[in-house]
Amino acid sequence: MLSTIISGAVYGVQSHLIQVEVDVSQGLPCFQIVGLPGSEVREARERVKVALKNVGVKLPPMCINVNLSPADLPKNGTMFDLPVAVGIMAALGKLKKEETEGILLLGELGLSGELKPVKGVLPIAREAAARGIRRCLLPAENAWEGALVRGMESRGAADVQAAVEILQGRAQKASFVLRDEGEETAARQEDGLDFADIHGQPVLKRAAEVAAAGFHNLLIIGAPGSGKTMLARRIPSILPPLSMEESMEVSTIYSICGLLQTAGSLKTTRPFLHPHHTITGRALVGGGRVPMPGVISLAHRGVLFLDELPEFKRETLDLLRQPLEDRQVQIARSSGGQCYPADFMLVGAMNPCPCGFYPDRERCRCTPYEVKRYLSRVSGPILDRMDICVEALPMGFSDITAQGEEESSEAVRRRVMEARRRQEVRFAGTGIRFNGDMGPREVERYCKLEEAQMDYMERMFSCMQLTARAYHRILKVARTIADLAGSEGIAEAHLAEAICYRQADRKFWQ
Repeated sequence: MLSTIISGAVYGVQSHLIQVEVDVSQGLPCFQIVGLPGSEVREARERVKVALKNVGVKLPPMCINVNLSPADLPKNGTMFDLPVAVGIMAALGKLKKEETEGILLLGELGLSGELKPVKGVLPIAREAAARGIRRCLLPAENAWEGALVRGMESRGAADVQAAVEILQGRAQKASFVLRDEGEETAARQEDGLDFADIHGQPVLKRAAEVAAAGFHNLLIIGAPGSGKTMLARRIPSILPPLSMEESMEVSTIYSICGLLQTAGSLKTTRPFLHPHHTITGRALVGGGRVPMPGVISLAHRGVLFLDELPEFKRETLDLLRQPLEDRQVQIARSSGGQCYPADFMLVGAMNPCPCGFYPDRERCRCTPYEVKRYLSRVSGPILDRMDICVEALPMGFSDITAQGEEESSEAVRRRVMEARRRQEVRFAGTGIRFNGDMGPREVERYCKLEEAQMDYMERMFSCMQLTARAYHRILKVARTIADLAGSEGIAEAHLAEAICYRQADRKFWQ
C-alpha cells in the first residue's frame, strides 16, 4: 500500500516542500530510503524502526521503500523521521488517507518514540502556507514556531503516540494553535545599554547617529579606553525596531541555524554580532559541507561589530568586500550555489598602532615601520567601503567626571526614526530602504547638488584624491545628514560634515 506525507527541507535560506512517499509490499524484508538522502536521513531507518517498536507498532517482515520527492534535491537533517514513521503507519492501514492529507509534518524521533525539536521549522512553515497548506504537526518545542506564520494552524506533539492521536482527532484538545492575526513585533532594546552612559565624545556620538540614520558602515579609531567598544555596543539601542517583515527575515535565518529555539519567539531586536578576531572565513561568511549561513548573515538587518579590526586575518576581512556591496553572500558548490542575505551595518573599532597611542609620541614607542605594518592589515578596498571613519579622542578627567546629563538612546532614536521616515518616502517603490543602499544611479538622482556645492566637491575631489566610490559615499552620508536636519536639499555644511568623516583614515593611512 502507498502513502504520501508532506514534509519540507531547507536549502540555504530557501525552503521546499518534500513529498515523503512510502510503499509497503510483499517481498524480502528491507527498509530503504531513496531521493538523494544525506547521512542523517539514511540513519532515520534505525530510529524509526526502534521508535515504532517501543510505542507498540510492530513492523511486519515486508519490503519498505521510502522516496523523498523531488529526488534531485539533496536532503539533510533529522526532520524526516516523523513523516517517515507516519507514512509507514498510513501504508500499513493504521491511519486513514484523509487523516494525513493537507498537513505538514516535521520532527526527529528518539528511540523511545519521543519527538525532538528540529531546525528550520519557520521557513518551511512559511513555504507550506504559501502553497496553501494550513495545518502543521510538529514537536512540542517547535509548535510555537509554526504558529508564527499567518494562516498556519500549528499543533505540537510530545511523542509518536500523541502525533497519531492528533491526526486521528482523538487528542484531548482537537483545536490547533492559531497565531493572532493582529500580533506585531514590539521594540525591545538591550537592557542596561544606553547612550546616556557615555560621557563626552560628542563627535563619536554624532557619527554613530548619522551611521544609524542611513545604515552606513562606521570605523572608529582611537587609543585604548577611549570608549570605542562602549559606543559600538549601544548602536542597536538607537536603531529603529524591526518591522514585522524584517523580524520574519531575521527569525528565518536564526531558525535555520537552530538559534531561534533558545529565543522562544520571533527576533524583535536588531541583531548585534561581535565575533572574535580568530574567526575563520567559513564561519564569517557561511559554507561547510552542508552550507549554512555565517555570522554576517546572522547580522542581517542589524550590526556586525569587529573589534580590534587589524587583529583579524587580512584574507578574512577581504571576504567582506563583496557582501558589503551586494548585501548578500554567494556560495558556489559543485552541487549548486546558495545565496544568503547579508544586509548588515559594519562597525569596526581599532587602535592606531600596536601599543594604541599613536600619534602621541610621548606615549607611543612604535616605529614608523611598525605603525605602517599594523595599519596595512586593513586593506584599502575594505577601508574605502567604510562610509564614516571617525577618531575617538582620549578623554580627560573632566570629561569622565562631568555631572551634566547625557542624551539618552531614546532621544537619539527618535531623530534616527524621523530621518528613516524621510528615506521611506523618498525610496517608496524602488526597493531601496536606506541612504546607505543607494548605488551610483540613485546617488545621481537623489543627491543632486547645486552649482556652488558642485564647485566645492570638485575642489575636495582633487584635494583629497578621492576615488569614485569615496565620492559617492560622501554624497550618501551628506544626504543622511540633510535628512537628520530636515532639509530637502544637500547644503555645503552637510557636505563638509560628511567630508570630515573621511579625514581620520587620511590622518593615519597617509
